[in-house]
Amino acid sequence: MLDKIDLKVLDMLQSNSRTKRSTLAEAVGLSIPSLSERLKKLEDHGVVEGYYTRLNPKIFGFDIIAIIHVITESSKYYEKLIQNVNATPEIIECYSILGDGSHIMKAVVKRTSDLESLLGLIQSWAGVNRTVTSLVLSKIKETTALNIYNETDEEFEKKKK
Repeated sequence: MLDKIDLKVLDMLQSNSRTKRSTLAEAVGLSIPSLSERLKKLEDHGVVEGYYTRLNPKIFGFDIIAIIHVITESSKYYEKLIQNVNATPEIIECYSILGDGSHIMKAVVKRTSDLESLLGLIQSWAGVNRTVTSLVLSKIKETTALNIYNETDEEFEKKKK
């Protein structure tokens, strides 16, 4: 069970994953070794999955973001599709979905010709019937931060007991 100290540390790390342990420890009133032990437990229990650096794709010439809906023939090709996705660096996110299609992918490419090649590749994969692609015109919001303070203090305290 996460307590208020854990939540404060996690919230600070979501804002800046490079926050020094000394700063975190001071903010929550712990020693650096105690804080380090808490962080290790949070990592070991899968609460913290990793620490990331987000790059600006435009700096590297990646000017096109595409959302690709993939419609597959059946789930018998699921494992192979996942292998193909993992072997394709242009695909930066992939979700198995219910509804229209079986998967949604987010891809980042430099040029429309690169997108055309990527779509041809995806459409050649076993079991893929078709794709439906949308191009992103502008990014309104992109975050990895979760709203971990979505309960009142009273509700949180009840759950703790």
